[in-house]
Amino acid sequence: MTIEETDILIIGSGLAGLFLAYKASEYARVTVITKREAHASNTNQAQGGIAAVFDDKDSNDNHVRDTLATGKGLSHADAVKTMVRGAKERIEELITIGVRFDRDEKTGLLKMTREGGHSNSRVVHYRDFVGREVSEKMIDSVKANSSIELNEYQFAIDLITDDNKGVIGSYVLDRKKNKVKAIIAKSTVLATGGAGKIYLYTSNPDVAAGDGIAMAYMAGARLANLEFVQFHPTCLYHPEAKSLLVSEALRGEGAILRNLKGIEFMEGKDPRRELAPRDVVARAIDSEMKRSGAKFVYLDITHRSSDWLKNRFPFVYESCLKFGIDIGKDQIPVVPAAHYMVGGVKTDISGKTNIRGLYAVGEVACSGVHGANRLASNSLLEALVMAEQCSVRIKKDMKKSLKWNKNQLSCPELGDVHRIQTVILDHDWDLVRRVMWDYVGIVRSDERLNIAKKRVWQIRETVNRIYARYGISVDMVELRNIALVSSLVVYSAILRKESRGLHYNSDYPYTNPEWEKDTILEPGVI
Repeated sequence: MTIEETDILIIGSGLAGLFLAYKASEYARVTVITKREAHASNTNQAQGGIAAVFDDKDSNDNHVRDTLATGKGLSHADAVKTMVRGAKERIEELITIGVRFDRDEKTGLLKMTREGGHSNSRVVHYRDFVGREVSEKMIDSVKANSSIELNEYQFAIDLITDDNKGVIGSYVLDRKKNKVKAIIAKSTVLATGGAGKIYLYTSNPDVAAGDGIAMAYMAGARLANLEFVQFHPTCLYHPEAKSLLVSEALRGEGAILRNLKGIEFMEGKDPRRELAPRDVVARAIDSEMKRSGAKFVYLDITHRSSDWLKNRFPFVYESCLKFGIDIGKDQIPVVPAAHYMVGGVKTDISGKTNIRGLYAVGEVACSGVHGANRLASNSLLEALVMAEQCSVRIKKDMKKSLKWNKNQLSCPELGDVHRIQTVILDHDWDLVRRVMWDYVGIVRSDERLNIAKKRVWQIRETVNRIYARYGISVDMVELRNIALVSSLVVYSAILRKESRGLHYNSDYPYTNPEWEKDTILEPGVI
């Protein structure tokens, strides 16, 4: 088995991982691994923007207030304040790296748009593909840095722990060489993104299989708030479209939701109508679809001209046009889809977990910022600020040397892909995602959750038997992770006996003050 050593190992190549690598390279050797191409991340697909206060008419206090209100009592005030106060400086740092944002042609000032849950226009953006712009510039910056090694097609299998249960690196499948190796590091950081692929319909790319949450839990990390899964209200509904998110910024520019009869239906759901937080809008769409039996609703922005839309939303405009939809003339058929994992590996505001040597940043982490629901465009902001905070913490924590013994390593066996029965993997992969979609979706109930628990537990048992018998492959490990994370989400949802934010249980339709606390899952709870 090949053994590699580094100071800091970062697993994942979204904004959180890359920005942390950029900052930590000032004092350490950094290795970044990613299981596919570096740009295959949720960051790359982000359309809306990054929330930050640049307007004198707005204030950090307003941004904090909006974030706390959206979090429904579970956001940690200290974490929110840290994030908001660091916003402007971090965005200015992105600009120095080369990231472009839309500016007013006359004044040169950053343009701001407003999204759901915000009391002011405070979202900086670059057209409707800010994520791609940020991802490309960060990848270029990291590749040009001699202190950072960025390795693609390196799939993290499990974390490596020492005799004292601290994390000292990861076992990694080199997909190019089809060999398993060990990477030993003084500090290991999970920046693996979310877990949208545990659901049948998602806005996430294929890489979002919950790998970081699964690895952390198996290594002994505490998890928090996994029942809070954010469903994006508007993904394109089309038989040939896959994971195409229709930016919330369209609603910020006045887009209206209508049912198939053309009737607006957000009236009475929330005073903010289409600009209500995502959980409210997603539930309203779900309710309308169930009431009418429709498979989708319409998002209407035809009051804007095609020329204006081409300039403001080029990605959405061109993407929809490929499916015969001119959004300047045609209403857009949309449905909700799993979008963002609000809960995750429990950390403090510096990304530190309960395990020595292990940190987590970005969507994989639960830093306390989002509470029971994420405010729009706070995700990239959290990734930036918490990555910077994590860099400072690692510098303080990191020892000059790391003591480890080769005898501690127990390398997973590489499976024979010809022996692994892919029909079983494909069936279980599809089944667990359908169970999660049908029973643990936007609206839940005790009955649905208990059915999901039994079915997902059965799938986990099957997957674990296959895993033990045939050894590892990328598909095998991803299925293991999806089944485990799904089980943890179900368990968390069963524990919370109320409705709050993104977790809505029809058997407990009201918020219970006794549950104004995080749902903590200790190691070994399932």
